[in-house]
Amino acid sequence: MSEPTAPTLDLELLRSFQAAAQHGSLAAAARERHRTLSAISMQIKRLEDALDTQLLERGSRGVTPTAVGEALLQESRELLRIHDGMLSRFSGRALVGKVRLGLPEDYAREMLGNVLTDFMAYHPDVLLEVVTATSGELARQMSRSQLALSVMLDRPHALPDGEKLWETTPVWAGPKVGEITARAYLPLALHEVDCPYRALAMDALQAMGKPWHAVFTSTSIHAIEKAVEMGLAISVLDRERLTPAMRELGEAEGLPPLKPCVAKLFFARHIEPGSRAAVEALATLLREHLSVRGPWRNV
Repeated sequence: MSEPTAPTLDLELLRSFQAAAQHGSLAAAARERHRTLSAISMQIKRLEDALDTQLLERGSRGVTPTAVGEALLQESRELLRIHDGMLSRFSGRALVGKVRLGLPEDYAREMLGNVLTDFMAYHPDVLLEVVTATSGELARQMSRSQLALSVMLDRPHALPDGEKLWETTPVWAGPKVGEITARAYLPLALHEVDCPYRALAMDALQAMGKPWHAVFTSTSIHAIEKAVEMGLAISVLDRERLTPAMRELGEAEGLPPLKPCVAKLFFARHIEPGSRAAVEALATLLREHLSVRGPWRNV
């Protein structure tokens, strides 16, 4: 007499669910998983049937995890990390080497949670070093081969080549309450030199002949955001970074339009042979997570 077979979960179904929940979109999950939209939808349905519960709420703006779905998302992420790390180690295909990655400071927080934790879990034997800085400083480090891989914006010091990941949406950001754009000198909160958005602001204001004054200067994006929220100054931020205490400003406030920036992926001219496979693996993960939408996961 044979023993009854214990029920199991298909890891591929979990991967598709995880992609859909993280992106907030079945279409985005289909692109990441290289499957059709109907195939992803069917996989999610199979997983919900297997667990006899609803995991995703479908709406006009995409999908969001239910309470059960949120719990499954956390546990399945850990399960897949353990599985993939075990497979890598015991199959003899574990990656080794050293990867020094550069990230623009304004986007580092979003990338750290969505990309780098997965990479370190999948490839625990790779020595990963992450540097955050302005795109100008990252460009200098790339030109000196101090970084193996970097994500940076195409300003103010553009490097040749580079692989496009996404297009940013810089906007003028001001406090939700109060009017400070009518002053004789426009008060600005800016990064120090080498910041793409500082260059955008200065070029746009100079072109229209509008005088300005840097009231607040900081290397921290969070400090600049706080200065805007408190009404000390306005700044140029990615639209996705606007908080409830801010509002987008524009022509109605006498401000010039801003040009978009392009975030690109760059490789060092020379990469140590023993680290090349690890660099390529991280680049693949960055493409999967950042192409088109960038680090912003909602649709």
